[in-house]
Amino acid sequence: MKYLKMLTLIPLMFSLSNSVYSDEPLTLSVKRLKMETALRIAQAAIAQCRKEGVQIAVTVVDRSGHAQVVLRDVLAMDITLPISKQKAHTAMAFNTELSEMEGRFTSPFQVGKLDGLIVSAGGIPINIGGAILGGIGVSGAPSGKTDEKCAKAGLAAVSEDLEME
Repeated sequence: MKYLKMLTLIPLMFSLSNSVYSDEPLTLSVKRLKMETALRIAQAAIAQCRKEGVQIAVTVVDRSGHAQVVLRDVLAMDITLPISKQKAHTAMAFNTELSEMEGRFTSPFQVGKLDGLIVSAGGIPINIGGAILGGIGVSGAPSGKTDEKCAKAGLAAVSEDLEME
């Protein structure tokens, strides 16, 4: 019996040793947004919502879901802060605009019911050239459509520069 167990481990040992000594790189290069870029996104989102006549909070999260920039306009309610962060995190985690996910999680115990996730329009991922760089969440407008319009304006403010990089 011991002999059979050893025989089953031999192919595993060879596959592990081959991967250790291969010519493939052992690390990955990961792009991250600079703070100044995240700030440009947030400021452009606020500017768009001001044009719409609403004051909002905007959060830009990095690819790990951590808040990188958080701005709240003067008259935006306090509750907009955690909502904008959760929208940004959810959009980044699912790599999808949240307006496309509304109504997706309807059962009581589905993923969308996890604490910290909000599936409501106003969150978009920052995905440039197939690389997820983070997410943008906006909260405070009377409708999620307006929140999303402002988030998209934030991304539009930097997307060309990010694509050219």
